[in-house]
Amino acid sequence: MPTALLIIDVQQALCTGPTPVAEADRTIANINLLSQQARAARVPVILVQHEDSGALRHDSPGWQLAQRLEATSQDARVRKRGSDAFHHTELHSMLKMRHISRLVVCGMQTEFCVESTVRRALALGYPVTLVEDGHTTIDNGVLQAAQIVAHHNATLANLGAYGVRATVTPARDISF
Repeated sequence: MPTALLIIDVQQALCTGPTPVAEADRTIANINLLSQQARAARVPVILVQHEDSGALRHDSPGWQLAQRLEATSQDARVRKRGSDAFHHTELHSMLKMRHISRLVVCGMQTEFCVESTVRRALALGYPVTLVEDGHTTIDNGVLQAAQIVAHHNATLANLGAYGVRATVTPARDISF
């Protein structure tokens, strides 16, 4: 099944400043491991970058990919303004053009951009492998980041109404 690695919002502003995501270094290391494997297997790597009028303003220092994220000029790029990487972007047509039918998803802001994108991917018929230790977020005043990540790993793995499923797998167990 043709697969793509989708890396969501691993951007400088989310890794630094007053409220950086939890476990950024570990998460990025896991994502780098996967992207190296994907590129070696000639699996497309797609980098999604969120933009807004604040810290993630297009072309600002915070909008740039995280310094520790390994990216190449061959990686596809998608700019988005909403939490769902498919919403008003070229992502779906890009995947169709490349005949991609399965996604491996990782990135930042678990409960927003990662979750929204996984749900939309499932609704569009893409089976998803969510990288268990390849997404993160910040504490939200109610739950700690690790709890948010664990909750979404469990919730997204139990969605069954789409006809395709999300499986949750540690980075070390994913192969392309």
